Order: sequence, then structure tokens, then C-alpha cells
Amino acid sequence: MTSTTKPIITLLLLVALAAPLSAQKANSATATTKAANAPLRCKAPSYLRPGDKVALVSPSYAVSSERITQAEEVLRQWGFVPVTGAYAGESYLGPYAGTDKERLTDLRWALRDTAIKAIFCNRGGYGAIHYYGLLRANELSENPKWIIGFSDITTLLCMENSAGVMGIHAVIAAHLGATGGDDPSSTLVRDMLTGTLPRYELPDHPLSRKGKATGILLGGNLSTFVALLGSDNDCLRNQDIILFIEEVGESLHHIDRMINILKIHGVWSRCKGVILGNFSEVNADLGYGSAEALFCSYLSRYKIPILCGFPAGHCKLNLPLVMGAPVTLDVRNDGATLTFNMEGNTQTIDTKLIADTLKYRQQPQPRKKKTTRRR
Repeated sequence: MTSTTKPIITLLLLVALAAPLSAQKANSATATTKAANAPLRCKAPSYLRPGDKVALVSPSYAVSSERITQAEEVLRQWGFVPVTGAYAGESYLGPYAGTDKERLTDLRWALRDTAIKAIFCNRGGYGAIHYYGLLRANELSENPKWIIGFSDITTLLCMENSAGVMGIHAVIAAHLGATGGDDPSSTLVRDMLTGTLPRYELPDHPLSRKGKATGILLGGNLSTFVALLGSDNDCLRNQDIILFIEEVGESLHHIDRMINILKIHGVWSRCKGVILGNFSEVNADLGYGSAEALFCSYLSRYKIPILCGFPAGHCKLNLPLVMGAPVTLDVRNDGATLTFNMEGNTQTIDTKLIADTLKYRQQPQPRKKKTTRRR
């Protein structure tokens, strides 16, 4: 073999070795593209029965031991057996419920224990994003169970959805403790956990856009799920999304920024419909009048139904939603309906009636005048 032919043979060998690797990468990229082009498929955890264990954990901010004890009592009244994480009542660096390791230890305990059928998060706040890269998809999918919470718990719900498991966007355990668990936001969660799903009927809203669509319900707190876009836990990379959005304490210009981030990531083009929940404590630093008007100004170019005013989020009436579930959204001139297309019983919920009843209960009732008898 001459010195001239040696480099040529070496080059040919390198090309031959690289070819299978290139093909493997191409196949992987094709598989990822196909997955992104398909709707997300999530499994529903088993519905609960009397005597089932429900874990109470604090993945984000701390909550008082008193509230945890009160929430435990509510779960007992519902017929479940509450079990509380070892670090649920801890505090760290001020607001956190323990260190990252302690909070994640409690969460992993609840996920791995097969006797635990649901996980109630004690509070939202901030901190669940710390589990990115630490909490693996198989930890969420091997023993599917309902994770319940909202606000910062949206991070966990998105992680669970991206792992192929449904979760429940609903009140936190601290709410159960504060209210005694007999308000509609709480009792509907109880019904949902035991297999009775709501068919929500909603009044017309002047900014809603008419139309009917079927897709997978995803989303939650806007600033929380936007942080996961493009990551391994991005459940919005799939098609046929019915996107639910709520927010608290943000300015309109910051919401505008996040709307554009969703546009840059192609989320709006993958949406079959949009549900706008509660937007509270919003700083109206842009002249749209409301967060709903801001969203609708951007979404006008997409031919999809938009439901405004769904009572969920950081508000007194926080109705539960099964995230990762197939749903049908029907927005009409006379109102709208949201139906969960999954196994279980169904009850019709008139959201306006519930809201009006709740307002009436909260209004101070006039005192009855004392009558004096004449002797």
C-alpha cells in the first residue's frame, strides 16, 4: 500500500462509520417531528374509592401546619385517608417549603408509593421549576396518579402531561383547609376524583368568538408554562391543543410579551381553541381595556373559537379542569359548553348559577329587626 492511498482508505472508513450514526440521528429527528405533529395522548389515573390514600405535599411555597391539619380533616370527611409528606410543613429561605431536595423527596415519595392514588399540593407560589432536569418522565408515568393544584403547580401539571398522564388544575389543599371543603371549587374536585366529570355551561361573553373544536386541554398559569416552551417538558409542542390560560399580578405589556413568545414557538398555530380564565391584579399599562381584549387582538387572525371568562385561576370561584384530557369546546351566541370526552359519569354545571349563588352568600345579609311586644 502506497503512502498516497492510506489517507484515502482512512477517509472512506470514516465515512462508512459515520453513515449509520447520521441515519440514526435522521430517524430520531423524524420520530420527534412525527410526535410533535400528533396530538398528545394522556392516560387518566384511576378514580378514587373510599379508603384510598391521598398525599399532601408542598412542592413550592410553605403553608402553615394548621392549614395542613385542616386539609387532612376535609379529606377524611370525603372518605379518603390523608398522608402528609415528611417535609410538607418545613420552611427554607423564607417562602420555600424546605430545600429543593426536601421538597422533591416528598414528591417522589408520593409518586412512588403505589397505595397513594392522588397528590394534593398544599400551595403554589414558586419553586416547582427547580425540578426541571431532576424529575424524570418515568417517575410521573410508572404509577399514574392525579396531581391537584394550580398557579405554580402548573409546572408539575405540564411535566405530568408531557409524560403522558392527566392531572387536575384546581384548588390547593390550603384552600380546602380554609373553606372546610364544602364550596363548589372544592366539591367539584372531590366529584372529579371519584369519577363524576363536569359538563360546564357558561354564559355568553362579549369578547368570546363563536366556533366548535375538539382537542387536548393543556395550559394553566401563563408565565409558568411559557417557561417550559422548547424544553423536554413542553406539552404544547403537539397538535390539536385547547389552550387554557389564567394569570395574576402581571402587566399587560408582560402578557403581550408572553403572547408573542407563544407565537414564536408556533403554539397558536397548533391551537384548535382557547379558553381564557381569570386575570386578576393585572396592571393595565396598555390601552386594551382588559387582558381578554389583548389576547383577542392577537388571536383574531386564527380561525378558532375563543371562550372568555371561564371561572378558574386566582379567583374565589376556581373550577377544576382535567389537564391532558380530550375536550370539546362549543362557543355559541347563547353561551358555551366545555365537555370532557373521557370515561366517567357526567354532571351539568351551570357556572353562572354557581357564581351568582357564591356572590349572594358572600353579601352581608340584612339584620332582622327586633320586635317588641306590648304589654
